[in-house]
Formats: sequence, structure tokens, C-alpha cells
Amino acid sequence: MCVRYLGFFLLVWNPQVLHAQRAAQPCPAPSLNGGFFPPGQSAYNHEATLSYACHDGLKPAVKGRWGTSTCRNGNWSPKPQCIDEKACVPLTIPNGNYDASTDGWYGERDRIQVTCDEGYEHKDRDATAQCINGAWSSVPICEKSTESCGDPPKIPHAVIIVQGYQEVFAVNSQLQYQCEDGYTAEGEDTKTIICISGNWTEGPTCTQRAAQPCLAPSLNGGFFPPGQSAYNHEATLSYACHDGLKPAVKGWWGTSTCRNGNWSPKPQCIEITQSCAEPPKIPHAVIINQEYQEVFVNDSTVQYECEDGYAAEGSDTKTITCMSGNWTEGPTCNANCGDYPSVPNGDVVVQVNGTSLKYQCNKLYRLEGPVSVTCQSNGKWTEPPSCRAAFCVIDPDQTTMRDVKLSAVEYIKDGQRKYIPCIWNDRTRLVQCIYGQTYSSVCCRSFDHNYNGCKSEGRIENRSTV
Repeated sequence: MCVRYLGFFLLVWNPQVLHAQRAAQPCPAPSLNGGFFPPGQSAYNHEATLSYACHDGLKPAVKGRWGTSTCRNGNWSPKPQCIDEKACVPLTIPNGNYDASTDGWYGERDRIQVTCDEGYEHKDRDATAQCINGAWSSVPICEKSTESCGDPPKIPHAVIIVQGYQEVFAVNSQLQYQCEDGYTAEGEDTKTIICISGNWTEGPTCTQRAAQPCLAPSLNGGFFPPGQSAYNHEATLSYACHDGLKPAVKGWWGTSTCRNGNWSPKPQCIEITQSCAEPPKIPHAVIINQEYQEVFVNDSTVQYECEDGYAAEGSDTKTITCMSGNWTEGPTCNANCGDYPSVPNGDVVVQVNGTSLKYQCNKLYRLEGPVSVTCQSNGKWTEPPSCRAAFCVIDPDQTTMRDVKLSAVEYIKDGQRKYIPCIWNDRTRLVQCIYGQTYSSVCCRSFDHNYNGCKSEGRIENRSTV
């Protein structure tokens, strides 16, 4: 009998979450009647995923010949479960539903009654399915009813209100349209359509309201070119300001556009100033060469220094200058987490501004956990990955397989299968490396290997490869 072994994948949660959020709970190692997990540990972190297989005559209570379960805040989901191989796992019926089993599976000869969603009907009037020898027979199909309607018509400048998106609408369904701002439908701004015998009734037509003109603008402290008393929608005017003033927009002249009866942006002249207000507040930085004041004259300088545990690009201090009423750009202080975490059998391959690192593992090692780590605002690196052996070692001096002929140490890549000669010339062991663990059959002839008549001996002890 050939025994099935499956590995597991450990998904490591990235700890960059809100500090106020409660820490997710780990899960104890799961138990499984009628099946097995790969050798593991006594507890697993939130979001860790395990694979499992079932003994002969049984199968996982999920689709597929092996199952997976994930730790969700202290509980395994879905619950690992092995069921009779003649039982059936739940069906997915597009556009239909049925009463779910409390066990999460269905026994041999069990039947389910399928109800189609609104707007759908049973094809060939078949509404039941039966579990026979581990598979469902005569699975009902829910197809669109000839009386139902598809997508409602797309009407220019209108939106459907009080209804989420769906592909099919049952007969007599009603939808309400509303015209967008600036448009109107004849009679009123909203209109209802109805699904009748597979077709929608006629929808509204949204026409644009006439845009309003603008009166000639007024401007304190500035002037427009000679113009007219009113301007059409979308008309644009330029303006300038008197000495000592400037437009309230960037540049030495300003523009304003008529938008349905109003000028945008509003024409405005403001006082020109060469001084600067308070210097910008920079996260994790402090001003070190200046006492507090509200106004700084042109060419004033202010020096920042990053707080302990943070550093600015280039140096820990940086100077900004008041130039024509504006401060030059200040520094950015990033958390300084110190030396990056060391990962045995792995190396850093990418660094981003000293705040993010990407790892890769050495040859024959597999990376588990996050590919990258990040320097957090608390000055600590996020949890690094680990590099686990993706190979097995068979040492003739240390292996428990005393019936094989080995003249030197054998290395087997993860997932690789290899025949090792036994002391009997016509027999070999079939050895396989699975996630750093060595599994072997007993010594068998090639005929027995080929036709699954070779018994498994299970996991073989060998020296550590981590």
C-alpha cells in the first residue's frame, strides 16, 4: 500500500496593523480522525495553513484528494474532517441554492432539493440531485427564465438608484433612474422602468438644462481688460493686480471661468509678502537653531534634526530657507531600525531607502514567511522570513536504513524521488524528500514498485539538514 504524505505551507502574518487592534489568537495543533497531517508543531500562528490527507476508504470533506485548513483567530477553518469516500461534499449551484447539511457533507443516497434564484428556472424541470458513490448525479441547472430581463438599458446622463448590481431581474422587477446634476427628464428628474415578458419598458431621456451666464466680475485691487456686462457659460477672463498685490493663484496674472452663473476660481488680489509664517511641522524632527516666532523674514534659515531612532536621507540634520514667502523643502525623517535581521542560509537582495529589505534563500533552501521586512515607526523590523532546507541528506554512517548499499552521502532535492540499492541485488528502496524529511519504502523488486505493491516504511531518521 502506498501511503500519501502532504506538506504544509506556513503563511506568516505581517504585523503592520493598528496598535489598537487586538492580537489574533494562535491555534493548537489540530486532531483528525481517519487522517493525518505532516509532522508539525504544538501550536500555529493566525493565518497559518496546513494540508492533510485521509486513510484508505476515506476522503477530505472538501473538494479534492487532499484538504487544507487555516488558523482563524484560534480556530481551524474549515474544520479538518475525513468522511467516507462514498459520501459527497457540498455542491455549488450557480444561480441556485439548497438546505445545507449540518455535518458539512452528505451521505450515500442523500438527496438535495435545489431552489433557483429569482429570475431563474430549472432546466428540464429537474430540481433534485443525489449522492451516489461519492459523486452527485443529475445535478440541477438553473438557467435564466424567458420571462426575466438582463441588464437594464444604459441611459446617457442617468444613474440607477436604490438597487445594487445584478445580471438577471425577475419578471415585474422595477428600477428607478435619476438624471445627473445639470440634466432633467421630461416631467420629473426620476423615472421607473419595469421588466415585462423579458423586456424592459422605456426609460427616461435626460436632457441638459440650459447653462446660466455670468455677470461681469468685480475685483478689488485689480482690473480686467475692457469687456461686457455678461459672459456665456465657459467664458474665461484674465486679470492683473495693482502694485503691491498679486493674484490669489500661482503666477503674476490670474484667470477665472464662468461656470453656470458663477466665476471659478473667484478673482481675488492679495498682498505680496516676502516673509514666511511658521516653518512646517515635520514628523519625528525638531528645530534646533531657532526659538519660536510667528514670522520669519526673507532668507531666514531653520535647522531640523531627526529625533533619536530616526534619520534623514544624507544626514541627521537639514536646513530650510525662507524664499519669497515660502519655505524650501524640509527633510523626511525615517525610522532607523539599525542592522537588518540576519536570516540563516539567506541574504538581502534589495534595499529600499534602508526602510524595506527583500530576502532570498541560498540554493537548496526554501523561503518561508514574508519575502520582505519593513522598518516600523517604533524602530523595529517586522518579522523576517526563514530559509528552510529544501533537500534531504542520507548519511551511510547515520541513517537507520541498514539494508542499503551507500558508499557516500546522498543529497536529494525537495520533491525528488530516488531509488537506493539494497544489499539484495534485485531490490531497491524508493526514497522521497518532502519538506526536508526523508520518506522511504521497504526494499522491493521493481515490479512491486511499479504496481504499488511495495509497503511504505514512513519517515527515515537522518542527520539534521536545517
